[in-house]
Amino acid sequence: MSIEYMEADSAFVGLLPKGCELCRRGSKMVLLITGRCQTGCFYCPLSGRKKGQDVMFANELLVEDENDILDEARLIDAEGTGITGGDPLWDLEKSVRIVGLLKDAFGTSHHIHLYTSTIDINSYLRLEEAGLDEIRVHPPLAFWDRMETTELEGVRRSIDMDIGLEVPLIPGEGRRLRSLIEYANEIDLDFINLNELEFSETNCEAFLERGFEVKDDISSAVRGSEELGMEMLRLDLGISRHYCSSSFKDRIQLRKRIMRRAENVALPLDIITDEGTLYKGVIESQDMEGVISLLVKVYDVPDDLFRIDLDKGRVEVAPWVLEEIAQELKLPAFLVEEYPTADRLEVEREPLNDSARSRPR
Repeated sequence: MSIEYMEADSAFVGLLPKGCELCRRGSKMVLLITGRCQTGCFYCPLSGRKKGQDVMFANELLVEDENDILDEARLIDAEGTGITGGDPLWDLEKSVRIVGLLKDAFGTSHHIHLYTSTIDINSYLRLEEAGLDEIRVHPPLAFWDRMETTELEGVRRSIDMDIGLEVPLIPGEGRRLRSLIEYANEIDLDFINLNELEFSETNCEAFLERGFEVKDDISSAVRGSEELGMEMLRLDLGISRHYCSSSFKDRIQLRKRIMRRAENVALPLDIITDEGTLYKGVIESQDMEGVISLLVKVYDVPDDLFRIDLDKGRVEVAPWVLEEIAQELKLPAFLVEEYPTADRLEVEREPLNDSARSRPR
């Protein structure tokens, strides 16, 4: 099979899994069911806020009520959901319930895949009955060259949904990885996803202890991981293989997902950038009602071009309006760029007047 190249240096041979097709469009919601997991992989990239914690996140939204999941899916016009962890099978009952919740809300066409390091036929059958479309097994590294000791072959024969493997590309583990891919090919799994290994805040120390390095100054990817992935794609095997680069997740998957959300959450006073972030004009003041009065009575700003942002304690104004009046204001005025995500992560702020420039950061 020939290698087909995608954006951001990703590539595949055979067929791209349905879940990956939707991720490529930015139309998959990422649903972390729990941060708990029994496997303890040294390369786990999960943040300290999630790792080992019994929390749920729908994209960047901390889930406090299961309806939050449906709301977030609607905000990105989700065509599917990727359920992850931790290990979702740590809490099987919740995972089964959430699969059913999503299918009831969005119909059978809403594609759901789930990642797990647990291999258990009964659990898989329950998830399949609830409506799961695709399962991605993440076997611990120690089992990569002895998968015949697991139940995976029996699982393959017992379920109808798509089943594949998803593992990181660990430099120095080429022999075991090849053994794993050959086994997946032998038992006729549908695919294997190979992820470029990345440094994170929680795995950095373990990576440095093993002598791993970043591949360049602008990437968190591990040197040698990409090369190993391309080597595995060139193997003369029938199984579909997908190499997913670190940059693909940020430049393609995340950017397209946040663009979908931006189009649904942007207000008339916001500007959507080419990257899907939002430009906002911001005035900072303890007297927000006084600022509103000033905007209306002195500058005749229309009601739909300003608002009080109680979450961040500021007044937001259309950037093109604020740029015109900023020099006349005796209040700090900024042009702020932030993500349209639930956490509203601020990317950059530019002072628009002397009051803003003299304000302590």
